[in-house]
Amino acid sequence: MKQVVVASKNPVKQQAALVGFQKMFSGECFEVKGIAVPSGVSDQPMTDAETLRGALNRTNQALELAPEADYWVGVEGGVEPVSEGLAAFAWVIVRSRDRIGKARTATFSLPDRVVELVHQGVELGEADDIVFNRANSKQDNGAVGLLTGNLIDRVGLYAHAVVLALIPFKNESLFSAEGE
Repeated sequence: MKQVVVASKNPVKQQAALVGFQKMFSGECFEVKGIAVPSGVSDQPMTDAETLRGALNRTNQALELAPEADYWVGVEGGVEPVSEGLAAFAWVIVRSRDRIGKARTATFSLPDRVVELVHQGVELGEADDIVFNRANSKQDNGAVGLLTGNLIDRVGLYAHAVVLALIPFKNESLFSAEGE
């Protein structure tokens, strides 16, 4: 059994990692463990670059705290300004001892009231809870689930990016090992 350490205690991120690994490597068994680590970026990353940096920071800290694992996964959700307001997305980083994979989720637009709250300094998950009269939606279906009527939830959105981040691991002969 291979151990995957997800750099978050959020069950959504842990489940997305497990689903992604199981889809990409269906013949293998995985155990997912979550550990809490800081992202090293703002609570609500406001750019693509800051969000990517947060995912990388999380992954690297997970490696330091749990060096015995086979894989380390960092997931960081963020927003970025677009002409219509704000778009939401996440970066997923997967590391092993000798490889790294990176992928970004699909991007979707946020409603005006959520955008207003985020611009006032409210984190996206909290803004969603206020607008949709929910509690802790970021550990459930998230903004994407709330906005799509759960056709796509947070696990599904992130799991696709986990699969994409695993491409260098599935196709090792086509990608250089880290540091080469």
